[in-house]
Amino acid sequence: MPRRAFGAAALFVLSALAGTAANAQANGDLVARGGYLVNTVMTCHNCHTPMGPNGPDFSRALSGGLLFDEPPFKVTGSNITQDKETGIGSWTDAQIKHLLRTGQRPNGVQIAAVMPTAFYGIITERDMDAIVAYLRTVKPVKNKVPDPVYKMQIPHHAFPGAEKPYTEAMLSDKVKNGFYLATIAHCMECHTPFGARGKDFVGDLGKGGMEFPGPWGKSVSANITASKAKGLGDWTDAQIRAAITQGVSMDGHKLRPPMGYPFYARMTGEDIDAMIAYLRMVPAKE
Repeated sequence: MPRRAFGAAALFVLSALAGTAANAQANGDLVARGGYLVNTVMTCHNCHTPMGPNGPDFSRALSGGLLFDEPPFKVTGSNITQDKETGIGSWTDAQIKHLLRTGQRPNGVQIAAVMPTAFYGIITERDMDAIVAYLRTVKPVKNKVPDPVYKMQIPHHAFPGAEKPYTEAMLSDKVKNGFYLATIAHCMECHTPFGARGKDFVGDLGKGGMEFPGPWGKSVSANITASKAKGLGDWTDAQIRAAITQGVSMDGHKLRPPMGYPFYARMTGEDIDAMIAYLRMVPAKE
């Protein structure tokens, strides 16, 4: 082979290898981002990982298990591993994304609002790709959960501000990024009380007062508005950070489940700071 031809061939091979390496790095970054969101911010394990005697059984991570038995429905946290028969291994990427954005399964059934899809419409296109890329890496676990029972039609209402995906550029603003993170963490799902017509995410946003019975007894969600009398208005940033990541209130008492602080503890300091910046902006409610 002439030297010039050999050099051109070698350059082509090196370019192809470099491209493959770059693609692998990009996919690795995407999976890492998805893992960060699924395993920390979105607290997916809270509902989708079965409980063992000492807490979540991570040997069967995301294989389903938490039961929600309410007047309108009786549902169990789904198996979202890559098992093709009992999980989402046979779902297409588009079907996974459609469920996350709309709450609608591939068969057209609208799932119960305990799955916080009302908050997921805000997820950026890149983060949605990342979440799906990560879920594709979750080991398959065969675990058939009971079929859901619905006693009424389940509506889908988007959380205010989460009606459409954020752009990546919007995340460069600290407060907007904080709102984004607090939204996909569905903080206001628990920290906004039910009213006569459901949750008022305008008039009662962050007011607290929801009750959560469980093996721990009964916990009541806190007021996380800027109220100085009942909310976070007099808390320091360090105290809010301790509550989010350590489950310790301003007065030192330990917060009870379902507050997901064991998961939030692994969020980056920058992301926690952004969430705090957003919480400072939540209008005071008494």
